[in-house]
Formats: sequence, C-alpha cells, structure tokens
Amino acid sequence: MAPLLFLKDIHIRFGNTVLLDGAELSVGEGERLCLVGRNGSGKSTLLKIAAGMIEADSGERFAQPGATIRYLPQEPNLSGYVTTHDYVEAGLQPGDDPNRAFYLLGHLGLTGMETPATLSGGEARRAALARVLAPRPDILLLDEPTNHLDLPAIEWLESELKSSRGALVLISHDRRFLENLSRAVVWLDRGQTQRLEQGFGAFEGWRDGLLEQEEIERHKRDRKIANELDWLAHGRSARRKRNQGRLARLNGLRKGRREELKSMGMVKMEALEGATSGTKVIDAKGVAKSFGDKHVIRDFTLRIHRGDRIGIVGPNGAGKTTLLKLLTGALQPDAGNVKLGAGIEMAKLDQNRAALHPEDNLANALTGGGGDTVFVGGKPRHVVSYMQDFLFTPAQARTPVKVLSGGERARLLLAKLFALPSNFLVLDEPTNDLDLETLDLLEEVVGDYPGTALVVSHDRDFLDRVATMIVMAEGEGRFAVYAGGYSDMVAQRGQGVEKPSAKTVEKKSAAAKSRPDRETVAKLSFSDQHALKALPGQIEKQNREIAGLQVELSDPALYGGNPAQFAKLSGRLAEVQTSRDADEELWLALEMKREALES
Repeated sequence: MAPLLFLKDIHIRFGNTVLLDGAELSVGEGERLCLVGRNGSGKSTLLKIAAGMIEADSGERFAQPGATIRYLPQEPNLSGYVTTHDYVEAGLQPGDDPNRAFYLLGHLGLTGMETPATLSGGEARRAALARVLAPRPDILLLDEPTNHLDLPAIEWLESELKSSRGALVLISHDRRFLENLSRAVVWLDRGQTQRLEQGFGAFEGWRDGLLEQEEIERHKRDRKIANELDWLAHGRSARRKRNQGRLARLNGLRKGRREELKSMGMVKMEALEGATSGTKVIDAKGVAKSFGDKHVIRDFTLRIHRGDRIGIVGPNGAGKTTLLKLLTGALQPDAGNVKLGAGIEMAKLDQNRAALHPEDNLANALTGGGGDTVFVGGKPRHVVSYMQDFLFTPAQARTPVKVLSGGERARLLLAKLFALPSNFLVLDEPTNDLDLETLDLLEEVVGDYPGTALVVSHDRDFLDRVATMIVMAEGEGRFAVYAGGYSDMVAQRGQGVEKPSAKTVEKKSAAAKSRPDRETVAKLSFSDQHALKALPGQIEKQNREIAGLQVELSDPALYGGNPAQFAKLSGRLAEVQTSRDADEELWLALEMKREALES
C-alpha cells in the first residue's frame, strides 16, 4: 500500500551546521511511529518538513492528495481567537462533530471559555492539542504532546490515541507513553534516519547493537590508521617516495574519525556530593495549608531519612508544588510543623526555569557573570570546558538563553544544579524537554545519588526507576504515602492518578465562567441552543445502542465463532461510548453556561 506521506533524501543546513543529511520518513495508513534522537538532532525540524511548515534545502516530500495532516507545535499561536473553544472549533472541517471541541478541552483541563491572551504556556499547548485531535485527521504529527500534562491527562491521551484510526508520528521524552503507543521507531542520528519495525520497547537494545557494531568498525579503522602510520614511518616505499594516494586515504580516515567523535558526544553529568546530612532529613507532622477557602494540604505527616528518594504525584492543581515548598521550608504551614535535619545542603531545580534570565548568555548563566570560571564542587573550571560536558559548543558561550530550545534550557539548568555540592536534591518536573539519552543519565545520577532526593514528576518510567517512596495526592488536600515506585503505588492503590472529581470540575468551570472574559459572550449562540435541545435525545439513543452492543458482545460464542465481527462490535462500542461521553460533557457545559447567563 502506498504511504500517505513520505520524505526522501532530506537535507537542511542552518548556518554552518548540517542538521539533516539524507533523512527519510514514510508514514502509512494507521501506522504508529515514534521519532527519537538527541536534543538538537533535528527531530522537530523533520516533523515540520513533514507537516509542510518549512521546506528542506533539497529532497522530496509527498503527501497523498486529500489526506488530512495535523501538526502539534511546541509553541502554538492562539492569537485572533476570543476563547479557547473558538480556537479549537476553528480546526474542525465540514462534517466533523462540533461536540468534540468541548469534550477534548474538558479532558485536557480547560473549559473552553479561557481567553487565549491570559493562558500560560502549558494551557496554550493543551488547547493546541485539542485542536489537532478534534478533526480526527489521517495523520497526526505530535511534538512532545505530554509536556505540561498531568498523569490523568497523559493516560487519557494514550487511550484517545489508541482508539484513533489515523496514523501517528510522535516525538516524546516519556518512555512509557512511547512504549504504549508505538509500533515502529525512526531513529534520527547525525542527520540520517534508521527505522526499526518494532515498538519503542525494543529500540534501546537495537540502538545499542548498532552503536556496538559502529565501535567495532571504528576500532578496525583505528588499527588501519596505526598501520598506515607505521608504513609512513618505516616502509621502504615511504623512504623512497611518498605515495600520495595512501596519504590521502590516511587523511580521510583521520577526518572521519574526528567527525564521529565530535558527533557522538555524550552529556557528562555527575551530582557533586556535599557533606553528609543527618540521618533524619525532614520530619513533617500534621501539616496543613490553605489559600483563602481552599484547603490545599490537610493533616500531612511524613518522615524522610537520608538516602530516601521521594516521588510526589497527582493531578495538576492538587498541591504538589505547595507540598514541596512546605517540606523544604520555602513556605510555612498554617498548622503542624516541618523540621529540617542538620547539615542539609539543598540543590533545587525549578519547573518554571526561574533560575535562568532570558537576556543572560550561557557563560554568564553558569558563572553568575563572574568571568570565565565556574566553580564545580568548589573547584575552578573554565566555563567553556564545563559547557561541553553538557553538549554545548564553545561558540554557544555568548548565546542568549532566550534563543535556546527547551531541551537546551533543561541541560543548562542541570549544569547549574550539578555544579553545586549537595546532599539533598529537590527536583520539580526535572524530565521536561530532556532527550532520552540525557534522561537515562539523569535517572542514573538520581538513582545512585548518596544523599536524599525529593521529586515532583508526571513521568511514570522515571518514577519507577528512581523512587523508593511515592506521595500521592488523594484529593481534597489529602496525601497518602506508598512504598516503592509508581507501578508499586498503582498495585497497592488499585489505580493510578485520577482526574479531579466531577464536583471539582464543575467548580472550576463555574469559576472560569465568573471571570471577566465571560462578558464577551452575551448569550447562547444558535448552535448552542440547538445542541441543548438535541443532545438529551442523542444521548438516550447512544445509551440504547451501547446496551444493544453489550448484549451482543456478551455472547460467549461470538469471539470463537466470528472474531472479526467481535472486533468490529468492540470497536463500535468504544466509538459510541466516547461519543456519548463527549455529548454528556458538552450538555453539562452548555447547561451551566445557560444558567450562568440567566443569573
């Protein structure tokens, strides 16, 4: 079957840097691909070329006529729209279900009534994700779709994408997300692509095998270089007459070796251990915190010992960062007390990247503006040398922070963090924007860290690899403690992180409608009025169809006698249930909107 989209022999250069050097990508109907590679390897650029957003310097791009392609950028533009619902609805095509806009926004933590100009970067990304999902396109190109999503939203998105019939190309740092969705992997490395016809779970072993084979070839090349040098020094032909052909081959071998070493750079990351802290690091008893009438933390007790690695998880808005600030002394509780142990040397990573000033250059960000020397664990190092440990080139020393990619900013923050001696790491969303190789190393560093670590994260795989204890937001300001990593918590609790309750969502929607931006809507539109009248009957019809399908599927002879029909009915059941849920949420949102306007 002909692919819906393919790129062939793609080349692109930015300045003196060759980013893509013959890269290829082929996307067939219903395929599930993940695109992986180092930060700065050109993944986002290749995806933009696939989406038709930018043109390559050379190469071929083909998309099947009539195929719908939707692309999720890392920095969406919502200007020109009154509300987030207007923005998402504008992405629909004639004949698309208009109810999906509210359904998708609701699952992504938005009401549809937000004013785009007031959105945070994370909220804008969630609105953009709803917009690309709304029309159910033939091909979805998603660049870091899980960034700024909490665990309930990530798991919902997995389910939504699994039930989608369209093709999918994913860039993500979330291993569990990639493992659950991908059926093939495209590896972008040194400007070129290689493809594995298996899911991401098989990728790292396959990649390591390729790199091992490269190392064998490199060793052979080094031996050949040594033989050529020996010939130059001792061969009779060399004494009589230099063989220019052999010299040219030697220089070519040397050049190839230099380029390989340059392109295969790895992040050098090591947490510098400070003085040993006391055995008891944090002792929190009966801690409570409220903001106005909202109880964020209620009666929380936890004792943390040296060497513990605590993961804090929960949906957005559950109070995870507030709890982190209470435990580290950055915020005082309203009730209860928090005692920090003796000898604590704390190193913090802020999820908001507040430690970076946009106008600073890289060298100043690392030295604090103090010349060309950075003190790493109290010892002086030239800032350029230290930058190179984190894959920055000497030419980037004077580059402003504001032009760095998200992955580069993440690496810069880690460089600042690990220059400090510490015995207590405090990491708020440390995995955001990291490539998989750097994430591997961060997991290793945190896992082997001799001190104590306190981590807020939505990355399930990261938590499974590093955490010895999970603190879980149970709702209504209450947190519970579970031994082990994220999967251990799920096994003990019987489920993962849940969405906020329907009551909480209703309160949030009502609060959103009371904001000034609600005044932009004077009355229900004609389509809203029509939907309010039509939806109850539509929902009742869907419930009857669901009941009928469940009766058919309950027949034990169906699966064995007609598996194709069983699969067809199962697919239809999932489709109707999804549509029914969307209609119910839309009806609720419209009913609340009507009541708010009437009052």
